[in-house]
Amino acid sequence: MSIRNHIAIVTGAGRGVGRATAQLFAREGAKVVLFSQTPAHLEETLAAIRQEGGTAIAVSGDVANEDDVQALFQQMRKQFGRVDILVNSAGLVATRPFEDMDSATWDRVLAVNLRGTFLCCREAFRMMIAQHQGVIINISSLSGVKGVEKFPGLSAYNVSKAGVASLTEILAVEGKPHNIRVCAVSPGAIDTEMLRQAAPHLQAGMTAEELARILLFLADESGSKFNGSNIELFTNA
Repeated sequence: MSIRNHIAIVTGAGRGVGRATAQLFAREGAKVVLFSQTPAHLEETLAAIRQEGGTAIAVSGDVANEDDVQALFQQMRKQFGRVDILVNSAGLVATRPFEDMDSATWDRVLAVNLRGTFLCCREAFRMMIAQHQGVIINISSLSGVKGVEKFPGLSAYNVSKAGVASLTEILAVEGKPHNIRVCAVSPGAIDTEMLRQAAPHLQAGMTAEELARILLFLADESGSKFNGSNIELFTNA
């Protein structure tokens, strides 16, 4: 029931949920590959992990850029030879009334949240099929869940997160014959800088560290029965 010596890639590792997850996984003995678009944030996460005696490397790049994602996996393969866990935590939110939504903002939100998840999942899938094992955890959102209260201005974000949940479901089907387990987590408001910038009116009901512990459960054998699941986290502030 441990991820010790497992190789884990965490996207969006520069801050928020990604940083909390990378640090927790490293404390539990995983060797972590950090990926983020902002080198300065990456270096902060890397330094924190190494200060605690953990093992990690940092690769900067854009999850929406195919070449950057391929370079990430090439570096991981060169350093560690395999990937056991992928956590897709990179995310972007932009608030626009729909009548004012410009195509560039729409495309960028979907590029980071959905295309980025697709690109990372595809590279991980190819390696995990060869290994005949692996775990992929995608971060969706209650914003993408049918029937949950929606907030004005988040059309692009909602659509992107619904897509992540749907992608998770089909990947679990295609991964099962290869012993690849895929699940999603759809939290409500998490106490992160992204929430404070995009929706300061929302009161967070969970910290990034609390969500990281749920991701740890899903990543190791404790969560082995969760495949194709989209775990909806309704939290009370």
